[in-house]
Amino acid sequence: MRPVVVKIGGSLLESGDALRGLARALAPAWSGGVPLVLVHGGGKDINRNLQWLGEEPKFKDGLRITSEDALLIVEMTLSGTVNKRLVSLLQSEGARACGISGVDGSTLICLPLDPELGRVGTVSHVRPALVEALLAARFLPVISPISTDTAGAHYNVNADDAASALAVAMKAERLVYVSDVPGVMDGNKHILPKLNRDAAESLIKSNVIAGGMIPKVRSCLSAVEAGVGEVHICGFSSPEKLEAQISGTSNSGTIFGV
Repeated sequence: MRPVVVKIGGSLLESGDALRGLARALAPAWSGGVPLVLVHGGGKDINRNLQWLGEEPKFKDGLRITSEDALLIVEMTLSGTVNKRLVSLLQSEGARACGISGVDGSTLICLPLDPELGRVGTVSHVRPALVEALLAARFLPVISPISTDTAGAHYNVNADDAASALAVAMKAERLVYVSDVPGVMDGNKHILPKLNRDAAESLIKSNVIAGGMIPKVRSCLSAVEAGVGEVHICGFSSPEKLEAQISGTSNSGTIFGV
């Protein structure tokens, strides 16, 4: 069975109730035999920890500028606090979770993205052997997007990009982005349940899909074209709806296909 990669981010990570609901959605799917992989961000936790140390968060084109000092905080937050919070919640719901980062097993190999961004990387190669071994042993891998280059230096990688690269490398059955965005909207602000390349480019041309949604939509379509079965964008409203989204039995967001 091909794996299902779930990526979570946004305000979902800030709400204890939402995180418990997420765990209640993932645990039954895992118990039912779905090979699940969870990739997470944690931007607001990082901002809070940086501010405690007197460093203001800085961004360029939506990406966090990560100095050498900031990377220490980013890694401690993502691979430590946030990762273990998710592992504990999943285990409290009965799932055998195991927290790792892209550094472990050299799972996510990266290159520097832009000198002006500092220690920010882009995934150049995926080695999924560790994740596959955890799945084979019936663990639910929980992955922080901190990654490594071939010399062993660590980098901050965008969690959406990390999830997409991993899903493509593992030829995932499904890649599900769960965040504040409930789906891609049409001109009347209704969620589009299905979207392919031609329809998406038409909506971009007519300015219905605009701003930061353009690269997100194109990234989803590229993942499908690279071998992922389906890519979903959805919000979180209840554990039952999210479990149905993950299992593919129901759709409350947008599904990208060829």
